Amino acid sequence: MRALVYHGPGRISWDTVADPVIEDPGDAVVRVETTTVCGTDLHILRGDLAEVAGGTVLGHEAVGEVVATGDDVRRLHPGNRVVVSSVSACGRCRPCRDRMFGQCRGGGGWILGHLVHGTQAEYVRVPFADHSTHRLPFSPSPDEAVLLAEVLPTAYEVGVRNGEVGPGDTVVVVGAGPVGLATVAVARLYSPRRVIAVDLSTARLEAALRVGADAAEVPGRMIAELYDGPGADVVVEASGEPEGFVLCTRAVRTGGHIAVIGTPGRSATLHLESLWRKNVTISTGQVDTSSTPWLMELLRFGRLRVSPLITHSLGLERAVEAYEVFSHGTVSGALKVALHHWRDDGGSGSVEQRGDSGWVR
Repeated sequence: MRALVYHGPGRISWDTVADPVIEDPGDAVVRVETTTVCGTDLHILRGDLAEVAGGTVLGHEAVGEVVATGDDVRRLHPGNRVVVSSVSACGRCRPCRDRMFGQCRGGGGWILGHLVHGTQAEYVRVPFADHSTHRLPFSPSPDEAVLLAEVLPTAYEVGVRNGEVGPGDTVVVVGAGPVGLATVAVARLYSPRRVIAVDLSTARLEAALRVGADAAEVPGRMIAELYDGPGADVVVEASGEPEGFVLCTRAVRTGGHIAVIGTPGRSATLHLESLWRKNVTISTGQVDTSSTPWLMELLRFGRLRVSPLITHSLGLERAVEAYEVFSHGTVSGALKVALHHWRDDGGSGSVEQRGDSGWVR
């Protein structure tokens, strides 16, 4: 098959690699319909995650069709259309029993495109398939469905839920990238008094208004007013930048919450000398994707407005180009770049079963 392969810091290429096979009875092989590029993928490309080995197929978000399952898989069958979760869950360990799948101790957690081959490929092997995929009970657009793999659960679990957003709150989201914008959209479900988006990109600020922000600005007057006045009840750090975190500490009110949702690539300074008297709660977290079924129903019934998050759609074979577009999002206007695996059969819905693939044990 063809796949996007990481060869070390700064080096990726669209290569021919071995087809995935069923390696464990709990595995499934999924034909990728749509995948996407995440900010974490850019961190890998920059060499920030040294544990990612050269030769790894990148990507951890996908929507696709099951083509084969291991002997122990009970909830999936070939032909099922599924969301492949960014987090894999063994389903047996203590964290998994507590629905903390991101902390799985049984071989799961964030492994796709990290410790095992990922989703930016024509096919992907999904470990722990019964607990790491979600069957689609309706037919959303692939662009919207792929947001259920990571972006929407991260926004809800690590941002809105950890930040304890509630009715009447003032919510500030620092960083209007895909996850920050998803946080704006999900926060609206909790009837806040107002949601303010902050970013350096005017294009992203405009996108924030489209998904439901009441106001959007380059850091300036509104943040200054919050700092000098009552402060925000909840501030979500979604930029991953140290400066963004410092901005959050300035905007939050006494007794408020800071929910760190961005992926930091550098150290950030915690100014305890100015925070210790404010009774501020700071939360961090690895997404668990336990909320995916609930978010799926919200999407199904039109409660979430997320289509503006997908700004670019390319063929899967243009994955290298997608990284370039996404990495220069403030210039290109890219938020989320969707990569589609176009069917050779013209989209009829059938899946080819190549005899030499080794899919079925």
